[in-house]
Amino acid sequence: MKKQLIIFLLCLITLQLQALDRRIIRISTASTDLILQIGTNGRLYQSYLGPRLINETDINHFLNDETISACKWEAYPGSGMEDYFEPALGITHSDGNMTTLLKYISQEIHLIDSNTTETIIVLQDEVYPIEVKLHYMAFAKENVIKSWSEISHQEKKSITLFRYASTMLYFQNPHYFLTEFSGDWANEVNMTSQELQFGKKILDTKLGSRSAMHTQPFFQLGIGHPVTENEGLVLVGTIGWTGNFRFTFEVDNIGNLRVVPSINPYASHYELLPGKIFKTSEFIFTLSENGVGRASRQLHDWARRYQVKNGLGERLTLLNNWENTGFNFDEKILLNLIKEAQHLGVDMFLLDDGWFGNNYPRNNDRAGLGDWEPMTSKLPNGIAPLIDGAEKSGIKFGIWIEPEMINPKSDLFKKHPEWAIHQSNREPYYYRNQLVLDMSNPKVQDYVYNIVDHLMTRHPGIAFFKWDCNSPITNIYSPYLKNKQSQLYIDHARGVYTVWERIKEKYPDLSMMLCAGGGGRCDYEALKYFTEFWPSDDTDPVERIFIQWGFSQIFPSQVLCAHVTSWGKQSIKFRTDVAMMCKLGFDISISSLTPDEQTFCQEAVKNFKRLSPIILQGDLYRLVSPYKTNHAAVMHVGKDQQQAILYAYDLYPRFGESLIPVKLQGLDPTKNYKIEEINLMPRRRSSLKAQGKTYSGDYLMKVGIEVFTTNKTHSRILEITAL
Repeated sequence: MKKQLIIFLLCLITLQLQALDRRIIRISTASTDLILQIGTNGRLYQSYLGPRLINETDINHFLNDETISACKWEAYPGSGMEDYFEPALGITHSDGNMTTLLKYISQEIHLIDSNTTETIIVLQDEVYPIEVKLHYMAFAKENVIKSWSEISHQEKKSITLFRYASTMLYFQNPHYFLTEFSGDWANEVNMTSQELQFGKKILDTKLGSRSAMHTQPFFQLGIGHPVTENEGLVLVGTIGWTGNFRFTFEVDNIGNLRVVPSINPYASHYELLPGKIFKTSEFIFTLSENGVGRASRQLHDWARRYQVKNGLGERLTLLNNWENTGFNFDEKILLNLIKEAQHLGVDMFLLDDGWFGNNYPRNNDRAGLGDWEPMTSKLPNGIAPLIDGAEKSGIKFGIWIEPEMINPKSDLFKKHPEWAIHQSNREPYYYRNQLVLDMSNPKVQDYVYNIVDHLMTRHPGIAFFKWDCNSPITNIYSPYLKNKQSQLYIDHARGVYTVWERIKEKYPDLSMMLCAGGGGRCDYEALKYFTEFWPSDDTDPVERIFIQWGFSQIFPSQVLCAHVTSWGKQSIKFRTDVAMMCKLGFDISISSLTPDEQTFCQEAVKNFKRLSPIILQGDLYRLVSPYKTNHAAVMHVGKDQQQAILYAYDLYPRFGESLIPVKLQGLDPTKNYKIEEINLMPRRRSSLKAQGKTYSGDYLMKVGIEVFTTNKTHSRILEITAL
């Protein structure tokens, strides 16, 4: 397979170089073609984006001038010329002129690895010394394209950027259907759909320090039909930017759609100095002719291999103390919880918020952020005894931090009030009783980096950080940037990346979880530095089914943290079975469970560890949607199709409702599979009709099996093994 991909990519590069003479630029994966064309006027146009063309000679049909004149889809249009719709690039030049017109100069094609090519296209303005490099990185097997642009200039003085898209994509179809993901704290990723009509539809955020709260940074676009799971052409896109983003969907006067992903230009006119490069955020997209199910699997495979930190590695199961103790703990309580983690069989104990601060002790969320020394009244011996206790118990130790934030009630704020984003001439507004540190300031970047570095230097036994970010930016003013306030949102995010890059460079094997008031940070740029993220503070298992369903559209299971907690009144089995869909953790008092419940949890942890290669690395199939029924079902299938796991959930079924068999997906139709229900409570026998029976993969996918019941908040997990 690897040899075939190399041959495919070498042939592709040869064809692209040949096409260079014909003024055609072909950016391809194994399943998708993005075809750009240089017009006779020297400008760059998109001629096609869709399923890969089988016959190479068909590319010649794009050579005729009628194709260009009919489309006129400029690949990266500037502002102020004859295009009256949303531009990709907007510049105020040093002389005050606001027009930009880019023409093709050159292209380069690089073979990154046996699966990946990068095409770099250089555009320049003939009147002003402006240069834009368009980057397209194509991942052949995963059918993913990542694109971004780099803007630079050689004018005598600074220019101001007021638009800076990552790329621009076009479609020509009678209908376009958008699925968006929105919500709020503890109510993330609600999926809603609509048909796009003439004009603009904009999805954006203005949070500053995080990518999401009311809107998540990804979307699905049905081309010609509503988005469905297994049928039809669909574009799935997401942006890698841990700050304000914007997706613009504009249907023009003749029904063409342009998709414009970018950093949000809201309050962000950016001054670019001569010789400096402005790199836009990366836009990642995939096309699928078989609905969003395949698109998700393509993104998951790409993310694990290329984007997520340690994407092909294992993940740590854990016990967290937060839901159990809140801020009320001491060394003795935590050491007992470490014993509970050992008893449970998880890999790690995670100490959450409330362990630091002395002059302003962190006994609630109103004080202490910024003062990262252990609180002597709770932990008189620091955190060393906790790390030692974990090591003696045969588990690892992790710790919570929120290093980008500061409470006004802190030693740090008294010493460096100028490090906080705030306005000295207005009454401050506190989101969750805190302010955001100004990450555009290099001194603040050093301070934030040193929080991690000092902890790791003093305590190299720390194996995991939960990195929180509970507040968006409020009171928007940077004492450091002074008269360049419109650069704050962008320079702040870049400052965060600078810190994360330094941490990753020094501690490449350190596992870290993203958290931001729940799922406020859920983007692929941040996941270059983090192994996982916290999807929501809402851990009620019924709500989590919807939340995990939504995030699974874009992210693989291994980056979605799912904890068993006391939210909701459902059985411990139902709560655990829901968390087993993703990276399993516990945030509950184990000692408060009955002996049978404790035994069940121990067995569930063993099952998760045994099956984690399939749960975390296998292909995900969404079978029955909780949005359309009173039930939900998903499954993970191993890459070799030897083993699969089916999760079936009864939410709130109606009395006497008709129960439809669930048809499985992703199996080998020629193989026979044995069905076994796992995660059973002690002394409980399975009531599943298919228990212990053998079926062909063909039968399971065409006929299905009965897994649902009319019991409320009931669950089943089936292990499916090829014989």
